[in-house]
Amino acid sequence: MASSYDYDDASLDSRYARPPSAGQGGAGTDQGYDPNFVPDSVKTFVVHLYRHIREKNVYEIHQMYDGSFQRLSDRMFRESPWPSVEAIAPYVDNDHVFCLLYREMWFRHLYARLSPTGRQRVESWDNYCSLFSVVLHGVVNMQLPNQWLWDMVDEFVYQFQSYCQYRAKLKNKTEEELQLLRQYDQAWNVYGVLNYLQALVEKSAITDVLEREKEGLEQFTATDGYDYEGGTSNVLKMLGYYSMIGLLRVHCLLGDYHTGLKCLAPIDISQQGVYNVVIGSHISTIYHYGFANLMLRRYVEAIREFNKILLYILKYKQYHQKSPQYDQILKKNEQMYALLAICLSLCPQNNLVEENVNSQLRDKYNEKMTKMLRYDDEAYAVYDELFTYACPKFITPSAPVLEEPLTNYNQDAYRLQLKLFLYEVKQQQLLSGVRSFLKLYSTISVGKLAAYMEVDEPTLRTILMTYKHKMHAVDGDGKIIPNADVDFYISEDIVHVVESKPTKRYGDYFLRQILKFEEMISELDRIKLD
Repeated sequence: MASSYDYDDASLDSRYARPPSAGQGGAGTDQGYDPNFVPDSVKTFVVHLYRHIREKNVYEIHQMYDGSFQRLSDRMFRESPWPSVEAIAPYVDNDHVFCLLYREMWFRHLYARLSPTGRQRVESWDNYCSLFSVVLHGVVNMQLPNQWLWDMVDEFVYQFQSYCQYRAKLKNKTEEELQLLRQYDQAWNVYGVLNYLQALVEKSAITDVLEREKEGLEQFTATDGYDYEGGTSNVLKMLGYYSMIGLLRVHCLLGDYHTGLKCLAPIDISQQGVYNVVIGSHISTIYHYGFANLMLRRYVEAIREFNKILLYILKYKQYHQKSPQYDQILKKNEQMYALLAICLSLCPQNNLVEENVNSQLRDKYNEKMTKMLRYDDEAYAVYDELFTYACPKFITPSAPVLEEPLTNYNQDAYRLQLKLFLYEVKQQQLLSGVRSFLKLYSTISVGKLAAYMEVDEPTLRTILMTYKHKMHAVDGDGKIIPNADVDFYISEDIVHVVESKPTKRYGDYFLRQILKFEEMISELDRIKLD
């Protein structure tokens, strides 16, 4: 059954139907906005949403959350916040938990459509603290859609990132804003954010659930985390699951990639999982997982996962065109192509990339990838450009020193990560040349190779050792894994080249052809012959 709340534009109150006058920016500055006025359609929305949450009607909750809320926002609150929680509370029996959920949506809309003030950022933090405390320490018997629960964790991390950027821009802050930063110095504290996410993981016992599922003792992925019999709530369990992805993202923002991947370890991303169900969760997981592996020099793993997600987006993005997350999907798609171009330039492994993805990649970055192979100043500029475009918005988690002279330091963390990345690129300066020569020979003397590369033999041996080091990485289990498609060993001043032969996956080829034929047969069956 479709959602029964299709709102008529003609019925909108005039205070919301007109756009605000020019120059009105920021939350709550629209002169026509009255936080205590609740239009009839909003009353209907909150009353029905409250009822469906009490009835654990997940389908209708999802229809209202993902459909009606977005439509109302587009039609009535494009340039202003929703009515205040105090105004809608009487229509939902002043229910404490529902009011916390409503405020969570209220702040998310504020961040998406307007510019929150410093005080509103602090109030949003307080609301998350109250909401997560209820989930962690109270008795929650709701069933909420996975989309909403993912958005909760995703927005929590986003607002943390946004606050860190906000408080790091001190140069043009007013005295009132500086006083607010001094007064609420614990708001969006990095330890508080990490503690809440970790507490949700631990209290939900989600790691035990996933372990039991591997042993066949639990059905979690098959039910998408829901309890279809309506007995237990999915809220804590799914918030714990998505918090593992949230922890990966936070640690990537902090530049701690090893810890980030460790937090995600209970989720086997080589298999279908609940993280696949919500497109935003799927893309965020693989984007941060791939980026962390890139920074840890695990290029093969990064290439493999970027290839899979880019192929998925290529096939299914048209089904998400009406989604509120569609623009974000396209942005992350472009960023991951840039990261894939970086990975393949540092570690050529084209055999891991599907033909369709490779075609898209060449259309976008063929010229830049050719430049990156040269390792000159122009190549560094391209690496800089792609990294800057595709990297996460790194943050400095420590509170600022609020003393004169006030300066902006919101770019410091990014500059540090860029510096480390370009230093890594510089260390691999001559590796591309070594690889090119090794591809041409099965054996070659050290002296001859040194002559070709126009260096002396001791320098060549240093370059070869660098190649060995840089083309291997340490995985999450502490094992050394190779990244290169060309390896070698030296015996009696002779370099012996070992080129890895990729195993041909005949099964994949036949499966693709079978699916193509099935589609053709289906098309033919639909054709009515005269």
